[in-house]
Formats: sequence, C-alpha cells, structure tokens
Amino acid sequence: MYDICGARSDGKVLNCPFNIPAVKPDDLLSSKIQSLCPTITGNVCCTETQFDTLRSQVQQAIPFIVGCPACLRNFLNLFCELTCSPDQSLFINVTSTTKIKNNSTVDGIEYYITDAFGEGMYESCKNVKFGSSNSRALDFLGAGAKNFKEWFAFIGQKAGVNMPGSPYGIKFSPLPPVSSGMKPMNVSTYSCSDDTLGCSCGDCPSAAACSSTAAPPTLKRHACSIKIGSLEAKCVDFALAILYIVLVSLFLGGGLFHRIKGKKKSSSLAEGNRDRSSVNPQKADTIHAQMLQNTPQRNWAQLSAVQGFLANFYRKYGIWVARHPTLALCLSVSAVLLLCVGLVQFKVETRPDKLWVGKGSRAAEEKQFFDTHLAPFYRIEQLIIATIPKSPHDKAPEILTDDNIKLLFDIQKKVDGLRANHSGSMVSLTDICMKPLGEDCATQSVLQYFKMKPGNYDDFGGVDHVKYCFEHFTSTESCLSAFKGPLDPTTALGGFSGNSYSEASAFIVTYPVDNAVGNKGNKTEKAVAWEKAFIQLAKDELLPMVKSKGLTLSFSSESSIEEELKRESTTDVITIAISYLVMFAYISLTLGDAPRLNSFYITSKVLLGLSGVLLVMLSVLGSVGFFSAVGMKSTLIIMEVIPFLVLAVGVDNMCILVHAVKRQEQDLLLERRISNALMEVGPSITLASLAEILAFAVGAYIKMPAVRVFSMFAALAVLLDFILQVTAFVALIVFDFQRTEDKRVDCFPCIKRPQSLDSSDKGVGQKKAGLLTRYMKDVHAPILSHWAVKILVIAFFFGLAMAGIALSTRIEPGLEQQIVLPQDSYLQGYFNNISTYLRIGPPLYFVLKNYNYSSESRQTNQLCSINKCDSNSLLNEIAKASLTPELSYIAKPAASWLDDFLVWLSPEAFGCCRKFTNGTFCPPDDQPPCCPSDQGSCGLSEVCKDCTTCFRHADLSSDRPSTIQFKEKLPWFLNALPSADCAKGGHGAYSTSVDLQGYENGIIQASSFRTYHTPLNKQADFVNSMRAAQEFSAKVSRSLKMEIYPYSVFYMFFEQYLDIWKTALVNLSIAIAAVFAVCLIITCSFWSSAIILLVIAMIIIDLLGVMAVFHIQLNALSVVNLIMSVGIAVEFCVHITHAFSISSGDRNQRMTEALGGMGASVFSGITLTKLVGVIVLGFSRSEVFVVYYFKMYLALVLLGFLHGLVFLPVFLSMFGPAPRHVEGDRQDHRPSVSSLP
Repeated sequence: MYDICGARSDGKVLNCPFNIPAVKPDDLLSSKIQSLCPTITGNVCCTETQFDTLRSQVQQAIPFIVGCPACLRNFLNLFCELTCSPDQSLFINVTSTTKIKNNSTVDGIEYYITDAFGEGMYESCKNVKFGSSNSRALDFLGAGAKNFKEWFAFIGQKAGVNMPGSPYGIKFSPLPPVSSGMKPMNVSTYSCSDDTLGCSCGDCPSAAACSSTAAPPTLKRHACSIKIGSLEAKCVDFALAILYIVLVSLFLGGGLFHRIKGKKKSSSLAEGNRDRSSVNPQKADTIHAQMLQNTPQRNWAQLSAVQGFLANFYRKYGIWVARHPTLALCLSVSAVLLLCVGLVQFKVETRPDKLWVGKGSRAAEEKQFFDTHLAPFYRIEQLIIATIPKSPHDKAPEILTDDNIKLLFDIQKKVDGLRANHSGSMVSLTDICMKPLGEDCATQSVLQYFKMKPGNYDDFGGVDHVKYCFEHFTSTESCLSAFKGPLDPTTALGGFSGNSYSEASAFIVTYPVDNAVGNKGNKTEKAVAWEKAFIQLAKDELLPMVKSKGLTLSFSSESSIEEELKRESTTDVITIAISYLVMFAYISLTLGDAPRLNSFYITSKVLLGLSGVLLVMLSVLGSVGFFSAVGMKSTLIIMEVIPFLVLAVGVDNMCILVHAVKRQEQDLLLERRISNALMEVGPSITLASLAEILAFAVGAYIKMPAVRVFSMFAALAVLLDFILQVTAFVALIVFDFQRTEDKRVDCFPCIKRPQSLDSSDKGVGQKKAGLLTRYMKDVHAPILSHWAVKILVIAFFFGLAMAGIALSTRIEPGLEQQIVLPQDSYLQGYFNNISTYLRIGPPLYFVLKNYNYSSESRQTNQLCSINKCDSNSLLNEIAKASLTPELSYIAKPAASWLDDFLVWLSPEAFGCCRKFTNGTFCPPDDQPPCCPSDQGSCGLSEVCKDCTTCFRHADLSSDRPSTIQFKEKLPWFLNALPSADCAKGGHGAYSTSVDLQGYENGIIQASSFRTYHTPLNKQADFVNSMRAAQEFSAKVSRSLKMEIYPYSVFYMFFEQYLDIWKTALVNLSIAIAAVFAVCLIITCSFWSSAIILLVIAMIIIDLLGVMAVFHIQLNALSVVNLIMSVGIAVEFCVHITHAFSISSGDRNQRMTEALGGMGASVFSGITLTKLVGVIVLGFSRSEVFVVYYFKMYLALVLLGFLHGLVFLPVFLSMFGPAPRHVEGDRQDHRPSVSSLP
C-alpha cells in the first residue's frame, strides 16, 4: 500500500493498493518518521501525507498509554510497520478494494503478524491505567480485550461512518500461505519491565522490582475458632463455656460440702431456731414501737452513719412538710417553673453533623480542610428507574430499550422544566447544578451519550450507540457528555455483573448540585428549595409516568433524610401519648387501696397519680428550659426518650412513698406517718436517685453531641424530679390522705360523702397487707430459700451472663437508615434499590497536604504511577490495594492529576502540551481556535500549524519538569479542555483536585486523588471501608513521610462507629462505678455496694446479649439506652439491698423480710409500671421505636425484674452482708430501724 487514493464520506482517507519498491525519504520526512517509528530506518513505503495521517490517528490513543513507554512503543510499532515499513509487502496482503472517484482504494487487508508479537504487545499493555476514569487503557483501546487475539479483532474492525477506527478491515493472521513467500511481521517487543522502557508498578505489577517490594496481601481477620468434630465454636464461646463449667462445678461442690457440714449441726441449729422463734414475734412491732417513742430501743441492726443522718433528716423534714404542705408545694413548684422560663429560647437541632459529630472530630476537621482547600462535596439528587422481574427468582429484564430511553428523555424534560420558589425568585436545575466546564450540568445519565438532546437519539443510532459508548466513552467524541467529560457507565447504570453493561436492569440518574462550605448560605437555601420541589415532582408526576410503563421509580435528594426525620418525630406522638396515659392509669390504680364498691371513689388515687405525672412533666420542662436558656439545643432523642425515662423513674418513687405511708399504723397522726415513711424509704430513694443522676451525668463526657446533650438533659431532669418527689409530691400525699380521712371524693375533693355511709366502710383505711405483699413474703421468699432453688438460680443467671458476653461479640456497629425513617417513607424503597442496583461505591479521595513539587524534592516520584515513579509510590500502592477490593474496599486505581499532568507534558503526547511561537498555550487541533466550533471536521489548521510541543526530551530531567516548568505549566493543564486529540486535559476532571493558592513557592497545600469504594450495602461495610482506608493512609504516610488522609462524604457520620465499643464500654464503666461510689458513701458497706454493682453489670451484659439476639446494632441510640439502663437498673436492686442490709436475723430471714416489705413495691411500682408503658411502644409505626425503645426497654424491664426479685434475693441470702449488731444494753441516739417494709 502506498500513497492516498481517496477518502470516505466521513473524511477518513484510504490507501492506494499499489505495490512499489520502498523509496528513500527526504531528511525532514525521515526525522519525522524516526521520532514516531524508531524501528524504521532507510527506505520507507509511505508518503509524507500517509505519515501525517498515521500520526493524527495514533495521536488519540497515545495519551491513554504514554505513561507506559514499553506499551506505547509496541503499540506504535504495530501501526508504523503497517504504514511505512520497507518490508510491508512481506506481511501485508490487500484482500479487497473499492472504487472512489474512479480510483481504486484499499477496502480490506490481511496483516500477517506472529503470535509472539501479539502476546508481547498485549502483556505490556494489559495493566496500563487511564487516569481520569480510573480504568484500564485497554477498556478504551481494546474494548476490554482479555487476550491479544480479542484486541487484534477489535483493532481490525472496519469503522462505520463517523466512527473512530480503521477505514478498512484488517484481518490479523499468524502465518501466511507457504506458497506466497510472505513472512509474518515479528519486530521485537518490549516488556513492561524493560530496563530502558519499563513501566510503573501500577501499569506493570508483574515486574521483578515491583513483586519484590510489594507487601503480601493482608488476609482477612478471621475470628479465632475451635473445631470439635463437626462442631465449630468461637474461641470466646469455648473459653466462656469452660469457665462456666468450672465455676458451676466449684459452686456445686462448695454447696454440697456446706450442706453436708450443716447436717452435722442440725440439732444445735434447730434449738437455736426455736430460741430465735420465741424472740421474732416481738420483732415485727419493733419499728413501729420505735417510731412511736422518742427514746431509743434495743436494736438488732443499725443504719450506717450516712443512712442515719439521712433518716434523721427525713424524720424531721417529714414532720415539717406534713405541717406546711402548701408552702412546700409552692416553693418547689415555683423554683422549677422559674427554670421553665428558658423554654422561650427552645430550639431543636436536626442537622446530622451537629448531632453525631463532636468537637475535635478527626473526620470533621478533614472534611473542613477538604471543603476549604479543594471544594465541598456536591449535593446528590438521584432517580433510580428499574425493570421488574416476572417472579422473585427471575432475572430482571434489560432496561436498555428504545421506549425506556425515550421515557428517560421525557423525565429529563420534566426535571429541566422544574422551577422552585426561593424568596420570590424561581430556581431551576441549571441555576444550582455542578458545571465542570462552566456551561452544562454534569448530570450522570445515559442520556449524556446523546448530549442530553432528544434530537440526537435517532441521529446517533439509538440503543446501539449507547452500547457502543459503553466501550468508547472516553475515546469517541460522539460519546463524550454534554459537559465535555466522559461518562462512566457504572455511574449511570445498575443491576449488571462485571462489565456487562448491556444487561443492566436500572437507569441511575444523578444530578450533582453545587454545595457550600458548611452547608450554609444562599446557595444551599436555593438548593434545598429546588430539592423539595424535585421530590414533589417525583411523587406527583414522575412516579405515575414510570409505573405506567411497568417500571419502578425510587428517588432521593440531599435534604431528604433530614426532612423525613422531621416527619418521623411526629408520626408516633399518639403512640407515646397512649404510653404515658396507660402508665398514668396504672399509677392511679396501684397507688390506691384495693377497690371496694362502696368506697373506691374515696380510696382511689387518680388525682394524686395525675399530679405526680404532672410533676414529672414539669421536671422535664425545667431541665429543657434551663439548658435552652444557656443556649443548648434540644434533640429528637430528648423529646422522645427523656419524658418516658423520667416518668419511669419518678413513678417508682411515687409508688414507694405512697406504699410506705400506707404501711404505717393508722392510729398515728398523719404527720408522724409521713415522718416515719420518709425516714423508712428516704435513704434508699436518695441513694437510687443520686446513683441515677451520676450514671447520666457521666454521659456529659461523651464526644458525640447527641449522647452528651441527652445525658446532661436527663441528669438534670432526674434531679429535678427527685427534688419534686420529696417536696411537692410529699405535700400532695399529705393533701390526699387528708382528703381520704375527710371522706372526700377523689378528683372532686369539694364533694364530701354523706355521714350515713360511714358505717358501711368501717374497715376502710385500716392497714392490711396486700395480696402481692403476702405472696412475696409467704410464697416467693420461701421458694427462693430452698437450697436447690438457690443453686439453680445462681447457675442459671451466671450462665445467662456468660451467654450475654459471648453474644455481645456479635453486635455490629451502625444504624441502618431504613430503621430510622418512617416505614411509609419514599426513602425506604430508595435505600433498598441502592443496595440492589449500584455497582460502584461512594467516591474516595486520598488528600495530600503540602506536596513539594520542586526539582530538589523526590515527592513527585513518591506519588506518581507512570514510568520512573517509585514502586511504592502512593498511586502504585492504591493500585495494588484495588487488586484486593474485598480487603481494601477500593474499587479501582485512583484518577491521578499528577500522572495525567506528567503525561500531558510529555513530548510523546504531542497533541497535548503545545505552545504558539510567542510561548502562549496552543490547544489541540480539534479545539478552538485551531478548529473553529462551526467547522464539522478538523484537520491541520493554519492558525495552529506552527504550534510545537512544550518540551523536548532534552528540556526535561529524567522526564520530569523543573520547578519553574512545573509551576508554569500546571495552570495550563488544569485549564486545558479534554478532547479526542488529547484526552488528558485537566479542566473539569481535575479542576478541584489541586489548590493553587500559594503554589508558586514550590508547595501545593492540598491536592486529591480520586477513586471509589466498592459497593457498600450494609452499615458494617461503611465502617470497615472507612477503617481500611484510614489504616491504608496511615501506612503509606509513614512509608513516604508525607501527610495523607482518606476522605469520603460519609466518613464524618461513621467515624463514631470506629470506636463505638470503646465509647460504650468506657461510659458504662464510669456510670456503674459512679453508682458504686454513691452506694458506698451512703451505705458505708463495700460488700453491699459490690453486690449492687454485680447485679447492674449482669443486667447490662444480658441486655447486650438481647441486642445480639434481636440484631440491634450498637450506635448512639443504643449507647443512650445502655447508659439509661444503668440508671433504671439501680431501681431494681438498691431498694431490696438496702432493706436487706438494715434488717436483722439470719440471711434467709432478712431476705424474706426485704422481699415482704420492698418486693411488692419493686414489682408493682417499678416493674409493672414500666412494663405497661413499654408494651404500648410495640404498636409504634416507626421501626426505630420498635427496635430501640420497645425491644430494648422491654428486655431491660424483664431482666431488671428477674435479677431484682429472683437473683438478688438468692444471692443476698447466700452471700449478703452481715447486719450491724449492737449490744443489747447499748443506747444509741441515732434514728434506727430494725427492718424496712
């Protein structure tokens, strides 16, 4: 083939089928040929026009592979030999010709080439990356060929009109016919690991230098496990099982030994029991006798110093309140009402970053650095249109049809025509969208393959054009988007496997919208206004359109989650209100006496219960008012949880106080009954309340704002509730008992019952033990006193604790977004479709601080991944990590502005960095002014004919620019538009990747390299991907001695989960320790305090086990619940332990006495009150309420009940503290009590 004999209709020239001897070129043509084809010397078989055509054709491919010199040389040799080789006739055979203007032109050839050359060429190029799209160069130059034969088949295809490729067909064959005398072309190939033309490790991982320095892939951390036969168990589970067996065996052995030893002394013990039985009947009245008299009596047990002080205080205080109830009520309520004034400053914080990201957060600081130095991550508005499979097990039909694409155009027309009102001005998508090149929106949609214009659909070839662009989206002008950038099919399609884009079952349309630093300002307000209109459009118009075509539509905007969370806060108002009403109804019933037909309206406590509930609400309002006054915003958690929490805690005290007063002798004066009741239960109420307050207060040290604010609000609310309980509520008790004694009707105290009915209820008001009290003392306690029952209870509850520890290791951190949202939210379907259809994860940026690009620094080679870069450079390490995505969560190599800049500068990329004769930037030949915008096709223009490359090889040092060259050409690169002649232009792709502020001094303050995470479908994936990226960055930073950190838009919200276990365990430990300290100070008994600590710890451990069983994740909500559980668990054990510690007799007798007095209050006033309120939450329409409030609260109440009324009494009866004995004749003027109720 020699010379040009014609051209196709699209301008592609065709060779002449002439077979003439090779000719000697002139010196200028020879030097030109040598610069591109160094293997061809001497005579050539091409004209200057042929060579210029060759040069212009390969020019489009060079930027893809110029970073790997071996690949580039082999690729160029393939076409140089085809076009200009003097031995061309030995391996080229023209197989068909065609007539153009009466000239015979080549229409098809057979190119004989050895398999060795093909294999060598493919091996040198198969791993070469194309930077800006994070993909392999062969995906564009070879349609993703898996071997050299597939690549040759792609290269040899005859291109259609206006399509890139060869103007004639090329058939590659390894061997010519023997009779032809021809020989296959077999020019030597260069390996990508060649010493002179070697490629980087990112492009040639098989090179010896790379394999020797590459760290072995990190294996996934598998949990330790032990296999016994076919049974496999975790090491933790196995160790806990062994520990449990050992402990139970020791306990059983000790119990049997004690039992056998006890039988030997049965006669003496029986005698001792008879002696004690003669004394015990008198003891029942000891407390009442002491309370009636002012002189101290002989005691079996004494209070501690602190308890004695508190009892003495409450004895005197009770008398004062009983005498001045109005004053006590007015003073306490007025003080709290004063705090409520702060409610005028009440505000609710709904911004996720303010709720979950604490001050000093590393992720927040990194986000701030990224936003200010580079650019805030764009807002995302998204549509997902998918086909519906015929059955759940069938494969979904393909989405790529003419009708579906036309539907997509109709949807786009609706979106483009959408206008939102913002402060009187109309906002459209073009007003707020991200525009990389300043003109068109960077919408991610397959419609970009038609430049977003419906008229181009048929002109470009419809669905066939889309499928063509899947393989040529960076290399073909017609496939470039309207915003002049390539559109990666993985960002616009979903539901496909591998690179089978044609099998996609979903369109994914993404509208990137400009964001503002800190999400503040007029720009953000406009975006939010448009987003609300966009969601409404999707609901009202787009959804019916899509459904009518038999497809599904899901949608979301940047502000959707926040808006839906606001709606969520109001969906369960009725459920919460019913829960409170049920608790109030139960309180009213349990505070009153057993109902009797003729007196229930006198003995009921409805008004007292209602007043108590109002006091609880007042304490919550006082807490919120105080913190609002000091400028702290409330949260939805506070509004939903704290009222329930304080009501649950407050109801306990209300029941205990009322029951204590009712237990007193009715013959006493009311003030004496109030005094004795406060003296009796005041210390334990104080102990429980202080422990709860401290348990919540420690949460103020948690960094997570939502948890910290909740803890502070809760601590103050519980404190105010305690104060109101012992002041205002005690005063209300006085009023209520006065009403009862006056025979006035409950709720209508002005109405007094007629005297004639008094005789019919003679027994009303007389003290009589209730059914529950009798059960506790006569049935429950004796059962628990049996030694076999004790052993079973201890073994069972310690087994439960061991199981809780084992199960807790299975709890995963995170908070599924579907749980938080209302069940009827449109986002439920969106998040489900995200995990189903997305084949690429969120963008991941590796941000580099203070890059020194000067000639004296090695940092350029420590970062880049092209030829002559370090094998362990940042970009090479990212490429290696992307080879094990299941470990690194990195989907592909990073798009590198630095690599592309160095390639753009390279003399081999002669269509990229060019300059006019006056030294100014000269764009590629297919861009203005070289190619006017109104010109259909471009050739060598007069305007740019004198443009030359920016540098020759001699101008560079080891192919690297000097400091001055780097500084001068970097702005050129970042402003250069990408095009077919030079796909490496940085404008658009890297406009926000480099911070040019102050770069003139040789330091670039900030730059980023973009890649993608793998698809993240679960919360654990998000957490693990963030952890993996941080570990990777830390390792590379240490190796390169540079400051590099990873950034993705979700990191700020998931940072909390990296150490959520540490946060939870530390704060739980502090809360439990605070409870222990309070108990120790008040009881002055280390053993009693240790028992309380043990029971609370067991309740929390078992609650963690329940979380694992119900798949409840560890997050801010569950951490709040766990901390709250410490406070509530105190209620279940403090009162029983306190009653036991100040009772007298042996341990079984003291356990029976404690259960008989406090068991009923714990069951009815604590357990059932919480239980009836919690059960109502199970009917909530919000899944977050069902999971985190109903399930966790129900488990807490049941566990607290079982531990408080089953395990704790048994443990006390076996290992409880000894009573404080005093001499029989000793006089002690401290208030003393022989037993609590």
